[in-house]
Amino acid sequence: MSSKESCRIELRTAIRQLSDRCLYSASKWAAEQLVGIEQDPAKFTPSNTRFQRGSSSIRRRFRTNEITSTPPTGVAYVSTPVMEEDEAIHGDFYLLAKSYFDCREYRRAAHVLRDQTGKKSVFLRCYALYLAGEKRKEEEMIELEGPLGKSDAVNRELVSLERELATLCKNNTIDPFGLYLYGLVLKEKGNENLARKVLVESVNSYPWNWSAWSELQSLCTTVDILNGLNLSNHWMKEFFLASIYQELRMHNESLSKYENLQGMFTFSNYIQAQIAKARYSLREFEQVEVIFEDLLRNDPYRVEDMDTYSNVLYTKECFSALSYLAHRVIMTDKYRPESCCIIGNYYSLKGQHEKSVVYFRRALKLNKNYLSAWTLMGHEYVEMKNTPAAVDAYRRAVDINPRDYRAWYGLGQAYEMMGMPHYALHYFRKSVFFQPIDSRLWIAMAQCYESEQLHMLEEAIKCYKRAANCNDTEAIALHRLAILHRELDQPEEAAFYYKKDLERMEAEEREGPNIVEALMFLATHYKTQKKFEEAEVYCTRLLDYTGPERETAKSLLRGMRIAQSGFPSMDVEHFHP
Repeated sequence: MSSKESCRIELRTAIRQLSDRCLYSASKWAAEQLVGIEQDPAKFTPSNTRFQRGSSSIRRRFRTNEITSTPPTGVAYVSTPVMEEDEAIHGDFYLLAKSYFDCREYRRAAHVLRDQTGKKSVFLRCYALYLAGEKRKEEEMIELEGPLGKSDAVNRELVSLERELATLCKNNTIDPFGLYLYGLVLKEKGNENLARKVLVESVNSYPWNWSAWSELQSLCTTVDILNGLNLSNHWMKEFFLASIYQELRMHNESLSKYENLQGMFTFSNYIQAQIAKARYSLREFEQVEVIFEDLLRNDPYRVEDMDTYSNVLYTKECFSALSYLAHRVIMTDKYRPESCCIIGNYYSLKGQHEKSVVYFRRALKLNKNYLSAWTLMGHEYVEMKNTPAAVDAYRRAVDINPRDYRAWYGLGQAYEMMGMPHYALHYFRKSVFFQPIDSRLWIAMAQCYESEQLHMLEEAIKCYKRAANCNDTEAIALHRLAILHRELDQPEEAAFYYKKDLERMEAEEREGPNIVEALMFLATHYKTQKKFEEAEVYCTRLLDYTGPERETAKSLLRGMRIAQSGFPSMDVEHFHP
């Protein structure tokens, strides 16, 4: 049996098992990967193949490595365990409870299964109680503090659930789904070490529950913790590593994993979206835009991940494309957090920051832990000069994800606006720690070092150098390096960076005062160094300008003619055709 056929069998079985236990999110994820597996070419017909739609063109265009048709070497394939069907006698009770569960009547579902002892029934009863507790916690948060306020509300079912699940685990009468729930409860209780151990046991026993992998990922905040996990070698582990590498800002490693997985799951929209997000983090916006356009052609009613697409369109100032995307998600599902975020970006691009905040707040009403909305709302408050509200929004973002470099950067900006550079510097350092490849963060930290209160120019130079090495698209770093070296009376270093900046401006065909400044400094510097040939080159270029720099260039040329022994006498105008 081929590896692809083995994957299909495993995923089909997993979809049924996950749906039967009401783990619908994990079931959906598995179903998407099942459809994403490249089908047998012999079974293709013109009516059911996606090749005709050109959906794979973007994958071919931006694939950096040759992708094989099998997963990476050494990945083991284990057969899907057949879960014990222990509801033969009392199966009707389980069906009734599942019906209640599907109607979100969680306590009724748990009550129906109160006397059932089978593993399926025990899991569904405990899971229903957990969700009932979460539902009540959400209600208390709204009642006590408002939809966006902080609250001390807790899930009141956690204590009893932890006690029961711990007993089942001790007696070895718990299945992988019960272990997943036990890990979830331990995580909510703050017992992260034991939660990781339990979740690892769950995914090793039953690797197809993506929800368990996701919870495990949230508990792996460092590479050291990740490397300490004792995970079985299975192809689901590759999905996990690809996802967690992205979370840990190891974007190139994540991209490599997803591109390898794409060799088998050729038509997986999930993988395509993750590749787009990895490239977005690497600031490859042109490629990201094309990938998302392809995604929408294949899956026109997709809303998830489209907020990232809206960020790209916002950055590129694509008004019409962002307007079209906002209209599209409204028609699909306007009450999704992602939809509200996209609309918020649209109003922000139009400069209507108050309206933008309304939609970001609406996104947070739908999902209080929606990280992007907190961060983007902070940006809007900065634009509105409401720094206390911006600080609060950014702090809520880092509470949700302490690794969110955008929120740390936002906090740095906010404190810089309040004239508190020492605080700002602390937050900028946090942001570059989590995203060291973003030139904007290094430039922000450098400008903070340059502030009047700090005036730490040597440190600013170090930051600008890092920015210049991180593809400074805004072309700020080289110019500032030249100026700072000039201020520190380091003319050779200043000349070096003026030349590099001049070369870049010429390559990009940019005009402006920076060119004149660079030419003036280089002409004067080389005249002082008695390198008259180099100085003449820059003076000649200055003669093309009509301002006072033209007269300065003439004066420099006269001085060089006098200073240079044997310099031929000629009219300065000769240098200007």
